[in-house]
Amino acid sequence: MTAQENKDSSLIKFNVVEKFVSIEGEGVRLGYPAVFVRFAGCNLSCHWCDTKYANVNPKYEEVDMESLISFILSTGIKRVTLTGGEPLIQPYIFLLINRLILEGLEVNIETNGSISIKSVPRSVIITMDYKCPSSGMENRMLLENINLLGEKDVLKFVVASHQDLKAAKNIIEAFKPKCNIFFSPVFGAIEPKEVAEFLLSERLFDARLQIQLHKVILVK
Repeated sequence: MTAQENKDSSLIKFNVVEKFVSIEGEGVRLGYPAVFVRFAGCNLSCHWCDTKYANVNPKYEEVDMESLISFILSTGIKRVTLTGGEPLIQPYIFLLINRLILEGLEVNIETNGSISIKSVPRSVIITMDYKCPSSGMENRMLLENINLLGEKDVLKFVVASHQDLKAAKNIIEAFKPKCNIFFSPVFGAIEPKEVAEFLLSERLFDARLQIQLHKVILVK
């Protein structure tokens, strides 16, 4: 048993910006009800980030693990999404993940691509970004992560320009990912139609265009 595993769970606390029930707005679980836990803090600073309230001087509460587990179980929903910020910088995140798995829950973790995913249990769905040039964070990507993504996982390209589209294509051709591939346009920066036309013209037939459903329905 590790020192972390031996720690009293009542003393294990997470910096939580918000926890709520909503509809999964993107990725392989699109449209399903899910429980969301958004953690505070991120090691990146993307130009087009849409959750800066969780990253820049975030307002959060310290929630102990048992309280967090109790909230999640109280919803009766079996799908959980851990997001941020960047969940993988939370000191006890793997203890939480393992507890959720033991409770029989399906866990999805959204991560920014700059931190190793080697230690993430393989039963977890990993939804990982590749930060394209417009984000200003492309040089922070840990490229070895791409080869660790499996068939149930997601590699997501958030795109805001034609340069981003070309960068995404280069990554796909170089790594030939075995996972699901999604292109997500930045609202107001690039039209979904342009992304769709790019996927078709460049014969990226295994990639999918996604619109963030949660922003359309605004359920929270």
